[in-house]
Amino acid sequence: MEGPKLQVSGLNAYFGSKQVLYDLSLQFPDRAASAIIGPSGCGKSTFLRCLNRLHEEVPGARVEGSIRLDGQEISRLNEVAVRCRVGMVFQKPTPFPNMSIYDNVASGLRLLGVRSRDRLDEAVLASLKQAALWEEVKGNVDAPGIRLSGGQQQRLCIARALAVQPEVLLMDEPCSALDPIATTKIEKLVLELKRTYTVIIVTHNLAQASRVSDHTAFLYLGKLVEFGPTQKIFERPDEALTESYVRGRFG
Repeated sequence: MEGPKLQVSGLNAYFGSKQVLYDLSLQFPDRAASAIIGPSGCGKSTFLRCLNRLHEEVPGARVEGSIRLDGQEISRLNEVAVRCRVGMVFQKPTPFPNMSIYDNVASGLRLLGVRSRDRLDEAVLASLKQAALWEEVKGNVDAPGIRLSGGQQQRLCIARALAVQPEVLLMDEPCSALDPIATTKIEKLVLELKRTYTVIIVTHNLAQASRVSDHTAFLYLGKLVEFGPTQKIFERPDEALTESYVRGRFG
């Protein structure tokens, strides 16, 4: 049996002297989607940013504990290498404003030193197809990325993350700024991507978590209350607090 793709043990996170995550331990399996749910302010986004060392970029922020990617401690790896292997898509679409669609997707590869036009063309095409955007932009990849609709911009950001061939894709509320039609496209995309990648998605939308994820973690006040198969978390949770949250009694 293969080991977990990401293994988190005894994770604590701080902003200065304020502790925001407490002793989190859980394992994310490969080629599956895991949802992180919980009320606002419970530490979901902070936890996600710990998984690719972004949390450390905040002045005064620090992390304690262990995060292993395929058994390797990420704190011992170069930050750029970690973020290539663990890509991230943010809540608000963030296409680079002065770049074309093509250059947005190719930007990560160029940062890594790729200069071959053939290789860039191949990666851009493959990534736009993976992100279900190619059919909408083919023939116009030189247009500015910011001219796309909100949903298209978010899929462009997903294509940009996929271009460097990550192993894990982190998604922080990727649909919160999108309309229902665009949200449906992103959810379908997650279902496709989890066949190839380990996907970890933070969402405030419980119905979305139940639709797209195989496993769900419930965080409350910076602590992990429960983690398990999504159907069990939503239908037969072990903890009363989890049941209260998924039944909509608070949050």
